Amino acid sequence: MTVILPGFAAFTALAALAHSESVALPGLVTMGGNLLFLMHVTPLIVTGTLAHSLAQRLAEAEDLAARAIQRYDVSLALLSVTASAGAAWVIGRLAHSPAATEAGRNTLFLAGLMLLAGAVHPQAATAAPVAWVFVVAFVGYRDFRRPWPWAVTLHPAGHLPTFFLCLAVFVGGLAALTRTRRPA
Repeated sequence: MTVILPGFAAFTALAALAHSESVALPGLVTMGGNLLFLMHVTPLIVTGTLAHSLAQRLAEAEDLAARAIQRYDVSLALLSVTASAGAAWVIGRLAHSPAATEAGRNTLFLAGLMLLAGAVHPQAATAAPVAWVFVVAFVGYRDFRRPWPWAVTLHPAGHLPTFFLCLAVFVGGLAALTRTRRPA
């Protein structure tokens, strides 16, 4: 929690203060630029702090059969991601900012991706969401402001199929976390 709470505070502060900030990046596939909102990057604060917290291990305590460590890990992931997504949703509604609302939805997707990647290889947990954000930033648009269907983190905030996909990826990540044993 010593890492999760400051990460949550940083995520919330950025969502509240910089929800409309963006930068135009060059497109690798298209002739125009690609628009990257700061809100597309801020979920990495949540995924990074969560990955760090889940990677910490005290082998002597976790090897005891009396403690349900995987249940604690799932609870930590569920609580931190839903709190962050909820905070972004509230900020988005209060500030009338679709970008802040997207940050909450994208936190679900990127956290699920992090948990799924961590189940495959522990060191991939932090790299997978970062790689996703930057691949999508450079090749996620058909043309300026029109994302490809696979670039779910660039879709508009109110797009329900994207929300349900992001939610499914997060639930899949939680399921993978219940089956993952952390390395010593």
